[in-house]
Amino acid sequence: MQTWLPLVLFGVAGFLAGGAYSVWKKSRWLSVALGVTALLAAGAAIAWLY
Repeated sequence: MQTWLPLVLFGVAGFLAGGAYSVWKKSRWLSVALGVTALLAAGAAIAWLY
């Protein structure tokens, strides 16, 4: 499980970043919240690798 968990986290980060981009014009606060969670997921993936 340890080897593919960063890949899953990068996938979740990409999914959340795409969601943040798609809802930018409809709801700014939701877009910012999704962007922050995407950054957290990407940061967790990077931290898991080291």
